[in-house]
Amino acid sequence: MSDQVQGQVTDDEHPDEKYAWYVMVVLVIAYAFSYIDRTILTLLVEPIRASLDISDTEISLLHGFAFALFYTILGMPIGWLADRGNRIKIISIGVYLWSFATAACGLANSFIQMFIARVGVGVGEAALSPSVYSLVPDYFRPEKLSRAFSFYNAGLFIGSGLALVIGGAVIEITPALDLPIVGHLEPWQVTFMYVGLPGILVGLWVMTLREPKRLGKTADESGQVSLRSHIKRAFKYITTRPRVYFYHFFGFSLYAFIWTGTAAWTPTFFMREFGMSPGEVGGAYGLIVVVFGLLGVTSGGMLAAYWRKNGKVDAEIRTGITGVLLTLPFGILAPLSPNPTIAFVGFAGLTFFASFPWGAATAALQLITPNRLRAMVSAMFLFLVNLAGIGLAPTVIALITDVGFGYDAAVKYSIAIAVGVAAPISAFLLYRCLAPYRAEYNDMHQVSGS
Repeated sequence: MSDQVQGQVTDDEHPDEKYAWYVMVVLVIAYAFSYIDRTILTLLVEPIRASLDISDTEISLLHGFAFALFYTILGMPIGWLADRGNRIKIISIGVYLWSFATAACGLANSFIQMFIARVGVGVGEAALSPSVYSLVPDYFRPEKLSRAFSFYNAGLFIGSGLALVIGGAVIEITPALDLPIVGHLEPWQVTFMYVGLPGILVGLWVMTLREPKRLGKTADESGQVSLRSHIKRAFKYITTRPRVYFYHFFGFSLYAFIWTGTAAWTPTFFMREFGMSPGEVGGAYGLIVVVFGLLGVTSGGMLAAYWRKNGKVDAEIRTGITGVLLTLPFGILAPLSPNPTIAFVGFAGLTFFASFPWGAATAALQLITPNRLRAMVSAMFLFLVNLAGIGLAPTVIALITDVGFGYDAAVKYSIAIAVGVAAPISAFLLYRCLAPYRAEYNDMHQVSGS
């Protein structure tokens, strides 16, 4: 397979736009379910700690490291499969797997059992985004990619918010159960089952979608290469353009660190700082995540589209810089607020700007990457993003609390410190990405013959 960039495609080579948006609706629902299943744990910290007798750091390992362990590692093998095979089938299998694994979390009676179940959730969810990132450019023309990816990334905030709203309501009203064979289940365990099993229906729905034709110069290549060769080819492509990919990957990885770290500990912050119940936090913060997350990711996509329409070829990177700079004040002030009302307002602002860049960040990567390398390069990007966000951020905040301060209520300072350090570095890296991104985009634009 050559490293040529994808060529121009005509409008009629893309699938019908109405069907493309229908596919996006199904994929957004799948993405929302994935975030419900991975995020529900954040609302159940206190009952899980009590039942399993574990610390904040161990909780952070369940939320972050256990999930990210195979979620990040398997992204590249799955990217290889997605670059050469049927992406719809890969996604549907992943949905089945993570749904069953989430339900299995409800059967855990020890830290080790919960750890293994969370690994299973990560394995299943690793199939989703690399495959979707490869699919979307074959459904939409380049000028619509930022909006399409913003719409897809809305599933992150819908799922995260609904996990809090639904989880908070369920744990408030669900009694403990005694079931045959399974035995006694605490309310938090029943909650995992309630949110996990419906995902099986989503997997069946995904199976009904049509795999699109691959578009671009590399689309006619078979892609029948080994995993090792495909990784080497993608790595070679990235390393021959080190500045643009380095600054993009690490700039947005630190951005993800901010969102994932704060989201993991915000419900616990409200419970510890203001004595709120899971139902109260879930209803209020969950609504904030859904509303302001959707507004933020949509606004970011619109801003990137506006800048691109006005000739800014680095529009997607500009969007990231804008968002992370505006995230900084909210991320520091929100957890230090003196009452819950002000804190919720602060976290609304944080959520809006933390969600801002993700459609643009994803589109930027596809616009400078060849067709048959999109899934693998995306998998490498997601490896770093999720290692920083899911794998490290919750644990870093927990360690600042446990080791640095030594008392549970200090989680508010830990959140503020994490954002205060990560945001300026992220903004600097993305600023350094502007010039090489423009050069790479223009080079690809010229090679494609437009």
